[in-house]
Amino acid sequence: MTELAKIIAKDLLEIEAVFLSPNEPFTWASGIKSPIYCDNRITMSYPVVRKDIAKGLADKIKTAFPDVQVIAGTATAGIPHAAWVADILDLPMVYIRSKAKKHGKGNQIEGRIFKGQKMVIIEDLISTGGSVLEAADAAKREGAEVLGVAAIFTYELPKGKENFEEHKMDLLTLTNYSTLIEAALESNYIEEKDVVLLKNWKQDPQNWLIG
Repeated sequence: MTELAKIIAKDLLEIEAVFLSPNEPFTWASGIKSPIYCDNRITMSYPVVRKDIAKGLADKIKTAFPDVQVIAGTATAGIPHAAWVADILDLPMVYIRSKAKKHGKGNQIEGRIFKGQKMVIIEDLISTGGSVLEAADAAKREGAEVLGVAAIFTYELPKGKENFEEHKMDLLTLTNYSTLIEAALESNYIEEKDVVLLKNWKQDPQNWLIG
């Protein structure tokens, strides 16, 4: 893991944007039992953390996608990070709704994009990738050339990896579930005995069992 990945992981744990609870799991909206709960919206309230995230994303985007011409944020969690990154890179910014508006012009993308414009989409976290890949499809329908997706955190779920491969979409992230476990262990946030349980969940979250 890179130094930046570890720093961001520790920041997320410290500000309680991420909770690890291997023995008393959370229940996601999908019904999946999970030892982790992530709410990266909390990062907005911590200037030092959000600046590190914005700079980290901007640096990665500039390296991986040097031809990027517009930064897009997913509604709603990706919007503030997209704005900060676009500001650092001095690029236009738009955001993509989950669905087109039912009034006015019926926009799904707010802001202005041009046909052939090279876009990177920013999301706060990746689970299966479904919502951000739908946002990418919407941007393509509007004529954008989507170079890839950038996110703060990924659960590294097999289904997410499959979905990005299927859509032939590049993904870069600042940190990930594996790094988070290592950072949590270093910070005594979890115990050594919890590590196997946490790693097992990532491999098969649908059938993950406690104990």
